[in-house]
Amino acid sequence: MTTSQDFATYVAGLPRILAGAAALFRDAAGRVLLVEPNYREGWALPGGTIESDQGETPRQGARRETVEEIGLDRELGRLLSVDWVPGTAARPPLVAYLYDGGVLAEDDFKSIRLQEEELLSWRLVPREELTDRMPGALGRRVLAALDVLADDTGTVELEDGHRVG
Repeated sequence: MTTSQDFATYVAGLPRILAGAAALFRDAAGRVLLVEPNYREGWALPGGTIESDQGETPRQGARRETVEEIGLDRELGRLLSVDWVPGTAARPPLVAYLYDGGVLAEDDFKSIRLQEEELLSWRLVPREELTDRMPGALGRRVLAALDVLADDTGTVELEDGHRVG
């Protein structure tokens, strides 16, 4: 076997990790834009899987998914959080990137067009209701990102939605 074949065999045997990216949009009152998927229970942020096989970066993935899911094409702001979510019997581990989508105006909300193949509805949710609609790591991730925005502290590292360090 040649060196390139050895390396290819090595790479093929490495563990697989999923990567996803989302955008955190808010209204002037600080409520968070959530979408209701039709393929699973609970609510989510606009976002999804990064198409790394197409050379897509996390930021590009979050923007593409936002356009696909809600029809808004916005330049995303800073990276708010990176979250390592352990694997389960149903899926491998996940690295989730969350970007600041900014504060949207009324006209922006009026122009939302849902991707009907994946989404049932959208709504604006106040902070105190987020973990009721998004339990587990996702809810904790969104709360941590809101704290980063409020404190203007850069980016937070998370493990399963919990702050690290």
